[in-house]
Amino acid sequence: MSVMSIYFAADVAKKAAAAPGYDIEGNMSVFSAQQLDALASIMHVKKVSAGCTLFWEGDDAVSVYWLLKGRMKLRKSTSEGKDLLLSIVRPNDLIADIDAWNSVHRCSAEAMEDAEVGVISRLQLELMLCRNGEFAYRFAMWMALIQRQTESKLRDLLLGGKNAALASTLIRLCNSFGIVQKDGILIDLKLTNSELAELAGTTREGVNRMLAVMKKDGVVESCGNGLLRVRSLQRLRQAAGCPECPACPEQICKI
Repeated sequence: MSVMSIYFAADVAKKAAAAPGYDIEGNMSVFSAQQLDALASIMHVKKVSAGCTLFWEGDDAVSVYWLLKGRMKLRKSTSEGKDLLLSIVRPNDLIADIDAWNSVHRCSAEAMEDAEVGVISRLQLELMLCRNGEFAYRFAMWMALIQRQTESKLRDLLLGGKNAALASTLIRLCNSFGIVQKDGILIDLKLTNSELAELAGTTREGVNRMLAVMKKDGVVESCGNGLLRVRSLQRLRQAAGCPECPACPEQICKI
């Protein structure tokens, strides 16, 4: 007999009790409305203009960040100047670098548009974790969610080849920013081919070639304004080698 976490067992009740204004689809969905209120009470809001950096890789991680408005890119750079786009976070996502060995940010965060973030002192967060066992449990669930997402991305980027990596990236973009339409799924996020290449761990020229083939085959199409529409999600799943059973949980297959 399988054992279900008490978090998932209470998931329906949690969604019904969610406070107005909280998007339960963000990675902070593991926290209750009361815990989100407690976090909001100890944060201050900071505005970040489009193109500006919230923090740099290697900066001291003295705060964690609750994205309230806008979208941000999490990017990691190598000593050779190459970039890997780790993730694109959206409103009600939590950005936190906390460990006991190296308290610095392991990536940089750049605003893709005008954004607002809630800044929470790391020390205040640690006090909440020490004093509130249920909150500490939920924070452990959040860390597990981020770990599962990272493991899933690495599997797709490293084991399936470049076509599978791009297909997987497009699927994750659909799950994170997709708008279902009668003729497909519109990815409501402007990305250059260079940014798609950074997400998929390949080159811009490779993305150009693979997208051209996908457009020719009717899998995706350009919609103008830098947007893409996925016409056949099933063919992307086949290209990415998505498991039929068990399928990836919806919370895991995100960008």
